[in-house]
Amino acid sequence: MKVRVYKILKKSRVEGPKTRYCIWFQGCSKHCKGCWAKATWDFNAGKEIDVEEIIQDIKKMKNIDGITLLGGEPFEQAEALKYICENTKKLGLSVICFTGNKIEELRKTHNDILNYIDLLIDGEFIEEEKDYSRPWVGSKNQRYHFLTNKFSEEEIKQYKNKIEINIEKNGSIFMNGMGDFEKVIKELKMHTKH
Repeated sequence: MKVRVYKILKKSRVEGPKTRYCIWFQGCSKHCKGCWAKATWDFNAGKEIDVEEIIQDIKKMKNIDGITLLGGEPFEQAEALKYICENTKKLGLSVICFTGNKIEELRKTHNDILNYIDLLIDGEFIEEEKDYSRPWVGSKNQRYHFLTNKFSEEEIKQYKNKIEINIEKNGSIFMNGMGDFEKVIKELKMHTKH
């Protein structure tokens, strides 16, 4: 079985508690106004990877606490999402998943996948409700759902939003995390002028 991904970042400290292996699913039909991840919308972009290859890669990782699944919209590739979640849990790692859907909808359509997720963060990004005061979310409507006892509200209150800047082997820059990306880009431009 294949999954179409935008990006895999093998170690991140800004996409959930501690150190996480992050998978950005390619493809999203929601197209939220003001979305920072527009490059993940096209269902034909990105690259296809065998899900078992991803699980084997996760197995090899040292010092990670779990995986974070983002997008795009992970639930639009539900079969692959379920496989990755289920097999990650078998490794004893935690699973965090971001979705533009609401949990009430997912309980009707994909409750089987929710069984393998520790923390679900739901809700579309709403530009008019932009708010970076809570960790990992960008608008006030987005909610945390603690589906197991792996994480707690008290624990996540310790975290602040942060942005990582990764320089790829080809020299391109990839930013991830949550915060005011536009402000960061302006700052970088100011500091790179000669």
